[in-house]
Amino acid sequence: MKVLVLAGGRGKRLDKLSADRNKCMIPVNGRAAIEYSFECAASTDISEMVVVVGYRAEEIINAYGNSYGGKSIRYVIQAEAKGLVHAIECAKETIGKEDFMLMLGDEVMVNPRHQEMIDVFEKESLFGICGVVRVEDTNLIKKTYSIIQSQDGRIYRLIEKPSKPMNDIMGTGNCIFRYGIFEYIDQTPINQKRGEKELPDLIQCVIDEGHAVRSFMICDRYFNMNSSQELEEMNSYFSHL
Repeated sequence: MKVLVLAGGRGKRLDKLSADRNKCMIPVNGRAAIEYSFECAASTDISEMVVVVGYRAEEIINAYGNSYGGKSIRYVIQAEAKGLVHAIECAKETIGKEDFMLMLGDEVMVNPRHQEMIDVFEKESLFGICGVVRVEDTNLIKKTYSIIQSQDGRIYRLIEKPSKPMNDIMGTGNCIFRYGIFEYIDQTPINQKRGEKELPDLIQCVIDEGHAVRSFMICDRYFNMNSSQELEEMNSYFSHL
């Protein structure tokens, strides 16, 4: 299994903070945000990290070279910013026929459990598993995606940025997929609001074909750096630990 880390976005909502650097290189508690994902990946038994870069790609490549924490790194260039699913598609050749764990370079988690998620994925022979977290403020779910699932955690529906979340389960970008996920990219619809293909819609295509996808409580607390306010919240949280 490989780890696919997406780090190609500009982060326009961060305004001046990302004007002259890659969004994932913005410090969170004194360290580049992407390093939190790298550390999670390095703590598992995966074979290799594949990093998709785009905007100011040289920053990440020059900073980390070809290895981190004992794991080798290969880079894939996303020449155009066409969204998350397109970034996954760009890595198809490099991932090859291996299953992979997806991570976003601007996500930070508290007490992550990635190896446990890998173990469940393999033990239950799942097609996919989505890392989720429970939140007190359901408005946070409006920024990611919501899921509808059975009592045993099997997912039946994913909703991108729901206007009215139906429960307190918040989806994250940390998921594991069989390499067969690439076969569903072409049939994934383009989101009418954003003009690009979205991760929840890709996973929904897999579910609609009858494949088993379940949820997994990936961490105790989750942050996604999409605005200067969220960055302040992240730094404030870690500074008080």
